Amino acid sequence: MDGTLGLIWVLTSFTDMALNDCPSGCLDTEKQAPQVLYQLGNLQSDGFQSENEAYLGYDSHRRRGPFRPTYGLSFTTDGAAWFGIGWKWSTQYIYDTPLFIETSMMPGVYRQGDGADLDGTLQFRSALGIGYTFDNGSKVTISYDSMSNGDFRDARPSRETLAIRWSTNWEG
Repeated sequence: MDGTLGLIWVLTSFTDMALNDCPSGCLDTEKQAPQVLYQLGNLQSDGFQSENEAYLGYDSHRRRGPFRPTYGLSFTTDGAAWFGIGWKWSTQYIYDTPLFIETSMMPGVYRQGDGADLDGTLQFRSALGIGYTFDNGSKVTISYDSMSNGDFRDARPSRETLAIRWSTNWEG
């Protein structure tokens, strides 16, 4: 995958900041309920067979403008692992319904194991998802993400994941 998902993150988050946050302070801090994310997905790699992935994430207790810090750790059934830190953008609601859209961009470190050779340790993971927020603040999201080295190496293989995610407020 090319940088389309990364571009979507840039466009959505910076447009939202210009329209909604800048009139009162572009990067003002706002408290949020921290969330823990549990995700199961199926991934495809350029030239590699399909594998499964388990992902554990954390969305910070604050956001600056439209940007919310997010952290992720994933393991695949073929022994690959990834850890990243980045930013997430999310709509509050779509047309006054509990539906939302989110995008994210996370640079991170990748360990190949027996998994896909993505040509380097530094990998960028960008995602697009649509989800539903329950009354208690928990969310379910269907997401699609792509991981690649972002053209920092000669080869630019990628890995795509289609996943379902459950997130819940962190009380700890």
